[in-house]
Amino acid sequence: MTELTRTQVGIVGGGPAGLMLSHLLALAGIDSVVVDRRTRLEIESTVRAGILEEDSVRLLVETGVSDRVRREGIAHDGIVLRYGGVSHRIDFRGLVGAASWLYPQTDVFIDLADARARDGGDVRFGVAGTRVVDVTSDLPGILYTGVDGREHEVRCDYLVGADGSHSMCRLEVPESLRRHYAREYPFAWFGILAEAPKSAPELIYTHSPRGFALISQRTDTLQRMYFQCDPEEDVDAWSDDRIWSELQSRVAGPDGLTLNEGPITGKTVLRFRSFVAEPMRHGRLLLAGDAAHTVPPTGAKGLNLALADVRVLAEVLERTLHGRDALDEYSPRALARVWKAQHFSYWMTSMLHT
Repeated sequence: MTELTRTQVGIVGGGPAGLMLSHLLALAGIDSVVVDRRTRLEIESTVRAGILEEDSVRLLVETGVSDRVRREGIAHDGIVLRYGGVSHRIDFRGLVGAASWLYPQTDVFIDLADARARDGGDVRFGVAGTRVVDVTSDLPGILYTGVDGREHEVRCDYLVGADGSHSMCRLEVPESLRRHYAREYPFAWFGILAEAPKSAPELIYTHSPRGFALISQRTDTLQRMYFQCDPEEDVDAWSDDRIWSELQSRVAGPDGLTLNEGPITGKTVLRFRSFVAEPMRHGRLLLAGDAAHTVPPTGAKGLNLALADVRVLAEVLERTLHGRDALDEYSPRALARVWKAQHFSYWMTSMLHT
């Protein structure tokens, strides 16, 4: 027998976008149910970059998710662009009066998941066979098999697809109505985690004849670094010594900059892709975050865009559920920001890579 749940907003995807939306809706007195095929542990174990803009930090803190980002995050008042071995600092604080924050996406997820549990949110991890139905009706639904092995049906007033870059919800927009824009880049990033003190107080974006490199950190004793590589690069072909030699050569310059080396605990190749799906609404289905758009990591916009999406979406849903239909506003408002971020990310990527 199928177990039926009735709610106001059904959310497919329990990552930061879906959980933040659920949190914001709860603050407005709106019920939601979040489902995700992954377990909480699986999501926590996924290593993702974490550069937060000031607006994203304020959203986490001022809406009561957690102030941990202020206590444990690392504020960067600027970045360094390095060309031909010469560094040029961009002063964020002096230019716009704000910092960027180094705070891993895993920690953003943990804070949001803890907040939803603390506040009694209905979040269902580890489900299977998820599909959405009746998205153009007055009562769209989510069907899935629960961790208990039983069939479940969630019926809602509005349905949100926040289910990531391989979104199932996105395909519910008919082919005749949807427009997908994509760009594949001819390079990738070879990323490492290394147990060593940070090499610089702020992020270094390096352009060199050998290609791009990014010098970052995860903590005071764990560095995150990337260098430009071929998308088909084999991580097993790179020894630690070879990796360090490549990174050192890309940042070398007359100032004698040298990276702090240490044991490498993780290696990965990160492919580059830009993608936008238009529109971000069909019937009572609305898309948010990576389900609607992805950007190359150069501009550090992905997570910030997702949080910006759901901030607008929560406002639109609140007004709509209170009798003032505002759904038509969502897609153009969100896409205006998305295309600006796409342009910035493409510009940064083109400027820094060879």
